[in-house]
Amino acid sequence: MKVAGFIANRIAFNQQKSFSRFIIRLSIGATVISVMVMIVTLSLANGFQETVSQKVFSFWGHIRVQEKQPEKSIISEETPITKDDALVKSIKENPQVESIHPFATRYAILKTTSEMEGVLVKGFDNTYNFDHLKPFIQEGRQLHFDDSAYSKEIMISTYTASRMALKVNDSIIIYFVLPGQDPRPKKIKIVGIYKTGIEEYDRLFAIGDIKLIQRLNDWDENQVGGYEIFLKNYKKIDTTVKQLYALDNFPDTWDTVSVKNISPNIFDWLGMQDTTRDVLIAFMAIVAIINLITCLIILVLERIRMIGILKSLGATDWTVQKIFLRHSAIITVTGILIGAVLGLGLLYLQQATGFIKLKEEAYYMSTAAVKIVWWQVGLICLSTFIVCFLIMMIPSLLVRKVQPVKAIQFR
Repeated sequence: MKVAGFIANRIAFNQQKSFSRFIIRLSIGATVISVMVMIVTLSLANGFQETVSQKVFSFWGHIRVQEKQPEKSIISEETPITKDDALVKSIKENPQVESIHPFATRYAILKTTSEMEGVLVKGFDNTYNFDHLKPFIQEGRQLHFDDSAYSKEIMISTYTASRMALKVNDSIIIYFVLPGQDPRPKKIKIVGIYKTGIEEYDRLFAIGDIKLIQRLNDWDENQVGGYEIFLKNYKKIDTTVKQLYALDNFPDTWDTVSVKNISPNIFDWLGMQDTTRDVLIAFMAIVAIINLITCLIILVLERIRMIGILKSLGATDWTVQKIFLRHSAIITVTGILIGAVLGLGLLYLQQATGFIKLKEEAYYMSTAAVKIVWWQVGLICLSTFIVCFLIMMIPSLLVRKVQPVKAIQFR
């Protein structure tokens, strides 16, 4: 083992220029790039999917409970339902449910002295946890609710504020148009401006008090558009939707709607990112494997005369094989370590500076998001090592075929 190690190190770390040294360094570089790209790809894909999905979850919750509306768009005014405290209690008993709160939506027109803009006002009550929306608030604050009357405050998007030249603390007239009735104007104050980065939400929605919507719809205080439910683990959405719908006291005319059905285009697009990620990782893995096989074959062929001399001096096949296995270990371990360090360094730099910019209209975020999952990093490094170890056995078997007399004469 000492002889094989000595010879392998002399070849790999020889300060003089040699073809073997060049091939080893080239292979290390290819392994570094493969490991680095796989780590960066996974972390960026994780960050992208989590950031976009959390934006949707924060705006809609994970599950909606509402009246069945087979002929209506999910994003539209709801048919009112009557609050059911017993059902809410049953829903809260589900171990996956974190919180539940009522909501309602109503189309309205915002008007200034010179501009008009249509919006869909989404109303909440004082049980709503505004921590879900805080990351989106660009200016101002969240709504403050009035226990005795409706809050005369509203939050609008940066899109609406820009189009209507509005800012925080401006007053505006809001008109709710009801079928067969004259428009009902109300004066309200803008207290917050938000931006989700999802254009279809920012163009359409404003945030207000559910009591205002109840009042203008002539609903009583027990009527709401539905309930939004937040879960502890978003991966349990599909299972929880079925569990809640199967509750004994769940009304037959109500429905449980997954957020994936509210924004199917976004979640279908996120699903496509999995395919893109897997294809890229598979491609880089194939490149690393082909690179290592090619490298070892070249090293064996380039050292045929050395192999013949060693065998003629009494070296066994296994002793000679260990020289090339040592080369493989140097390439693999060095490539994995450097690749992991460079990949993680690039990711931490992105987290700190956000130097990778994105077009927000297309990607729903202005900078690439990063989520490092350590078990994935470890799996990439371990899988690379195991695959390379198995692959490195193949070319080294060529050593057994080498005949000393012919090898010494090899040109």
